[in-house]
Amino acid sequence: MTLARTARLDVLFTGYARMPHVAGTCSLVRDGDRVVVVDPGMVPRREDLLGPLGALGVRPQDVTDVVLSHHHPDHTLNVALFPVVPVHDVQAVYEGDVWTGRPADGVLLTPSVQLLATPGHTPQDVTTLVGTPDDVVALTHLWWTDAGPEEDPYAPDREVLRAQRERVLGLVTLVVPGHGPAFRPSSSTPR
Repeated sequence: MTLARTARLDVLFTGYARMPHVAGTCSLVRDGDRVVVVDPGMVPRREDLLGPLGALGVRPQDVTDVVLSHHHPDHTLNVALFPVVPVHDVQAVYEGDVWTGRPADGVLLTPSVQLLATPGHTPQDVTTLVGTPDDVVALTHLWWTDAGPEEDPYAPDREVLRAQRERVLGLVTLVVPGHGPAFRPSSSTPR
């Protein structure tokens, strides 16, 4: 399936992992009437998410969906900043007290925004593919940064991680990793 290329992507906060300080990368995707926040996790201050959001003219109540790449707190901690909206993960959509089971792989939030089940960092990882006018972008934790790490210390199965990294690299021109700035994949990108 080919993604449409109409979405706008803004990184609200670029994450890092410098123990004991950890913050997840949080992104905003807008396409048509959908306003999607991906990974509203740990940041130094909530204003580090709300400020950039407001600078883009988006209020928390404007958000229509939240996507969680996986359930580690550094990617989920601030989900309550947003009103009750569908929250998507690898196995379900949660809204208020309603849990609707469904596999994420292939789910289209819009013609330009697709979810992929990409087990790797954890067995429950989701990658959000975003078709923008310039790129097809992966918002993913298959990489923490452009350097990988080559061996993810949390990955339960190295071969599954490698296969999912190859899958995603075959689809995208830009990667927004879990804890670092966006990068263009190259031959040196960890597989």
